[in-house]
Amino acid sequence: MFPDRILTDRLRLDRHDEAVDALAFYEHAGERRSETIGEECTHLNWSPHATPKESATVQSTFREGWADHENAVYAVIPREGEDGAGEYAGNTGLQVDWDRRSATLGIWLRKPYWGRGYSGERARALATLAFDRLDLGVVAVSVLPENEQSARAIEKYVASMGGREEGLLRNRIADDDGTVHDVRRFSVHRDEYAAAVGGDRPATFVDDVDFEA
Repeated sequence: MFPDRILTDRLRLDRHDEAVDALAFYEHAGERRSETIGEECTHLNWSPHATPKESATVQSTFREGWADHENAVYAVIPREGEDGAGEYAGNTGLQVDWDRRSATLGIWLRKPYWGRGYSGERARALATLAFDRLDLGVVAVSVLPENEQSARAIEKYVASMGGREEGLLRNRIADDDGTVHDVRRFSVHRDEYAAAVGGDRPATFVDDVDFEA
């Protein structure tokens, strides 16, 4: 159902649990391995991984979500010609609510890859997946109100897809420690996307990739 690989102009999105092993994941998400992980997670609702086992457990949840057709998590990898080509730049996901015919986007980028416009590029690719392949009606994304930098980026790419900000949702998400937060929610309807993008689809889907080849 979900493609193993999604290609955009500058990025390759690979199925995370197949393309990245737990130890490689821990190298970038582990609290004692990554020098920048604390800053990267400031506005996210998950904490740096304490051990490689935790990274393996998270990978297992990615695999289960994929198998259940509810959550597609991809490794974000810059393509040839980009600074850091072939390196692990973070991950992104599409969580599907089939009953409501909607999907929610999420992303974590490592600090060296901030400010390149990658978030918007992968958002447009995942929106194409949601609307063209999965036949969903709405794609949404939320951000903490205090995360002004990300909010500006989201405003820009949501507007480019014809969407809008819906408003502030109170006590919408909770951290691992139980702390709750308000969020600003943005959304794009499939009709808005079709009108804004037209026939120019910003992604190519590749199925049945042999990641061990």
